Amino acid sequence: MSDYSMVLHGGAGTILKEDMTPELESAYLNALQIALDAGFAVLEQGGTAVNAIKAAIVILEDNVLFNAGRGAVFTKKGVQEMDAAIMDGSDLSAGAVAGVRNVRNPIMLATEVMRNSNHVFLSGKGANDFAIKQGIKLEPDEYFYSAFRYDQWKAIRDSDNYSLDHTNHHLEELLRDKKFGTVGAVACDSNGNIAAATSTGGMTNKKYGRIGDSPVIGCGTYANNKTCAISCTGHGEMFIRTVAAYDVSCLMEYKGLSLQEAMNEVVNHKLINIGGEGGMIGVDAKGNHAMVLNSAGMYRGVRNNKGFSEVSIYK
Repeated sequence: MSDYSMVLHGGAGTILKEDMTPELESAYLNALQIALDAGFAVLEQGGTAVNAIKAAIVILEDNVLFNAGRGAVFTKKGVQEMDAAIMDGSDLSAGAVAGVRNVRNPIMLATEVMRNSNHVFLSGKGANDFAIKQGIKLEPDEYFYSAFRYDQWKAIRDSDNYSLDHTNHHLEELLRDKKFGTVGAVACDSNGNIAAATSTGGMTNKKYGRIGDSPVIGCGTYANNKTCAISCTGHGEMFIRTVAAYDVSCLMEYKGLSLQEAMNEVVNHKLINIGGEGGMIGVDAKGNHAMVLNSAGMYRGVRNNKGFSEVSIYK
């Protein structure tokens, strides 16, 4: 039996202690802990990395604090369009969905795509049709409504601006205050198999059916037992342009870098070189973990079989 570990994130960006009330801070830390413990419980019982990360992400998707599932932000048209992906490092199977509406847990749909569709990536109406066929739980628009997401959208809906995530400030502050709302999880199970998953509501006021890095295999999400499992959060366009998650795997496979070294190279050099902000979490098949960010904060947590458990927010 090998060492096992669970890591998750709830988004990165300009997350500063001075902007956070004690109540909100404890709400975030508590939410991260609950999701972390749910995923870790699956690992403790000998469950697979895939099932562990799915369990953790469902809890984050159901929590209105995070920009995924229930807490997904409003698009230019005033609706929610969600993206998600999951990948199994043991056989490189993967499933992803983009631009789905009314799906309570997009990560469940991505898992169905991986297991039951003969495809990797479904989008829009087709992905929703497949959700219905597979009996995935749908919710009405009201389920995804929260006053603070709506106010955030209302502040910029008449402009061509988009916002990366949650804040209630005025427009100028809104554009300065960057938070990249995504949730993600990676795990290594007791059999030494690893997996990664990411889920997001994207950008407030996004238009033209914009899709970020989260559901793109190799960009925001990647897993391969030979190297690592990675979930990213940040300015998606930059993570797509650098093929960020797969680049970590390549640096490990071809250059022999450790997980920490490879993630550091991508986040603190390659992304920064093109103005990319955010972070990523990772595990390897030995149960090692890493969390690297180049932004002011990242909601994150880690737990392993050696008794280590921690949730944190600031850099």
